[in-house]
Amino acid sequence: MHDHAPSGGIRDAGHRRLLATALALTSAVMVVQIVGAILSGSLALLADAAHMFTDAAALVVALVATAIAARPADDRRTYGYQRAEVLGALANGVILIALCVWVGIEAVQRLLAPAEAEVQGGLMLIVAVAGMIANAVSMWLLSRAQKRSINVRSAYLEVLGDLVGSIAVIIAAIVIVTTGFSQADAIASLLIAILIVPRALGLLREVVVVLTESAPVGVQVAEIRDHLREADGVVDVHDVHVWQLTRGAPVFSAHVIVEDAALSDGRAAAILASLQTCLADHFDVEHSTFQLEPAGHVEHDTRHA
Repeated sequence: MHDHAPSGGIRDAGHRRLLATALALTSAVMVVQIVGAILSGSLALLADAAHMFTDAAALVVALVATAIAARPADDRRTYGYQRAEVLGALANGVILIALCVWVGIEAVQRLLAPAEAEVQGGLMLIVAVAGMIANAVSMWLLSRAQKRSINVRSAYLEVLGDLVGSIAVIIAAIVIVTTGFSQADAIASLLIAILIVPRALGLLREVVVVLTESAPVGVQVAEIRDHLREADGVVDVHDVHVWQLTRGAPVFSAHVIVEDAALSDGRAAAILASLQTCLADHFDVEHSTFQLEPAGHVEHDTRHA
């Protein structure tokens, strides 16, 4: 058997720096929004500040998860701690869903009983624009890393929700300034919840795929099996398993039946190298384990693929 460890991914210290930067920006905007909500009397800003507070907490969860995941493997956790970021993403997904429920309830209450307090739409608009700019910067910082890390992706979705919230508050502020229609706050809040729910559910589905050790989305096991069968010296491939430690870290194992002559004349190492190259080059799988078996091997379990 041969094992080829993955590189990069959650262990990348750059991911932690990006999350820390996004956390700093989110926290700063949250404080500004709280102050702006108090001075302007805007319930929408206060709700968005609560949104930011929840997202800041989620970013802390993500940052802690990445720090844990960076710990090296040991004899007890032979794959290391990369699954920690999946658990962090699960917590973030739950937080997003809970946030959407709260925002939806608040929006309905405001539509049914609009606030009578006067809102200073001008100040509300200034604070919302500042929040939008900060959120856009955070998204830009996380945009590339979120394609390789499920935990960074969850943080990216948090910031995306903040950006949508800021835009919604900006529109509501403009409506209030120009028309005096205070219920624009409630409509904006409801819009935020509607836009976030599908993304949160998508994140949770991805977490379920990883935790249930299902094949990564887009990976065709039959195609990989057929491709490996074409390697020189290979007779058949069975007991194929593909799963993920986390986003961007697929793991592959298989039993490979080879020609008896390939084992007797010392070609086993060359066959292993060709199989690893096949997976890495054609299917972007760097962590692979193969068990080579002679053609007469009798322990083949037909219950597995």
